[in-house]
Amino acid sequence: MPSQDQESTPPARATARPTRAEIEAAAETTIEDVLGPSLDVLFCGINPGLYSAATGHHFARPGNRFWPALYRSGFTPRLLSPAEQDLLPSYGLGITNVVRRPSARAAELSAEEFRAGGERLVRLVAEVRPKALAVAGVTAYRQAFGVPKAVIGPQGSRIGGAAVWVLPNPSGLNAHWTLDGIAGEMRRLRESLA
Repeated sequence: MPSQDQESTPPARATARPTRAEIEAAAETTIEDVLGPSLDVLFCGINPGLYSAATGHHFARPGNRFWPALYRSGFTPRLLSPAEQDLLPSYGLGITNVVRRPSARAAELSAEEFRAGGERLVRLVAEVRPKALAVAGVTAYRQAFGVPKAVIGPQGSRIGGAAVWVLPNPSGLNAHWTLDGIAGEMRRLRESLA
């Protein structure tokens, strides 16, 4: 396991940095879900940021802690770059978003978009049948599923047979959670599946 200050194995491929024009144009795009058979966990972001939409890769913005936390939690054997997201199904992992529409900030999303996203997630989980759905963002989970008092951690409900977990939002803007704290919550999820 790497020290807290560095990762021992650099990602094999780097994500190309989009231009300002590409980022601005990304509001009209979507990112494909990363899915596969026999998923242990379907991770669910709030919605793609414009940077991620411009690259076509989930959690791609520099400073986002999803990929380092995924590695530190033991879900992947090495640190993956966002450009390597298609490797996730080989580890039993997938990624989707509550709301598919990209935006500069999650605060730009409407309550209706969150509710519709929750309904879409119910259908997706029923189709893909992961062991667990892990929503990375407690506020997004609360809005999408109408659970105003939800907290980080395992939820008392299931969706389509999948256990439901709420993880901290890995965005670098979420100063309430450190990388180690996010990785710790992911580790709890991973250990619950054993």
